[in-house]
Amino acid sequence: MLDPRPSASLRDLAVALSLLTRLPVHLPTAAYARGAASAWSWPLVGLMLAGLASCVAVTCQAIGLPKEIIVLLALLTLVILTGAMHEDGLADMADGFWGGHDRARRLDIMRDSRIGAYGVIALALGLGLRAMALVSLGIFMIPAIMAAAALSRAAMVVTMATLPHARTDGLSHATGRPAAIIAATACAIALFATILLTGTAALPAILAVAIMTAATMRIAHGKIGGQTGDVLGATQQITEITALIALSAAL
Repeated sequence: MLDPRPSASLRDLAVALSLLTRLPVHLPTAAYARGAASAWSWPLVGLMLAGLASCVAVTCQAIGLPKEIIVLLALLTLVILTGAMHEDGLADMADGFWGGHDRARRLDIMRDSRIGAYGVIALALGLGLRAMALVSLGIFMIPAIMAAAALSRAAMVVTMATLPHARTDGLSHATGRPAAIIAATACAIALFATILLTGTAALPAILAVAIMTAATMRIAHGKIGGQTGDVLGATQQITEITALIALSAAL
């Protein structure tokens, strides 16, 4: 459940940073008991990561780099900060869902550290679509990348809260499933941030992300009967791409 105390909120944010990034956050083991309860703050983590990527973009712009290079360096910053865990989830889900013929085989493929053809295609398309959308956004790149980061992390929380675990182990299972109030709080934070950052363009982005989240959950439930850490990472990537494309059309 939510703990309204400021110290508890900061602790939850620290847990979320430890789970979702490669930043050196040192916490006692007991703190991770609030893994699922800390999920309300995941959109805040997204905003922080996008803020750091935006600082890189602004610095690169100040020294006169071309916009295409700026976009790629901003994306590289996000990949480094997260350890590419979401991209890895996208590749694993693509390989497993479309490379396996039954639930057990799909889960086995997703656990395999090797990447297959479906994973390579998914990664290439994902990075390409993100880059092209950000280039097309021009001066709106920074608010768009921040809004997309918040919305996509909220989509992860909704997926965690809605779908059962497809495995009896793994990071997602260890973290647990957030309560409805946690998911609602994450959504409220993401919606507020998106509206504040993008104004009326927020509506199509929010609608598109909601539809894509529902579609991804439906596919995951049909393919493996629930969610895993890879499904959550893929959800983040898919909904971030969706938000960026929607914002590139609306802004």
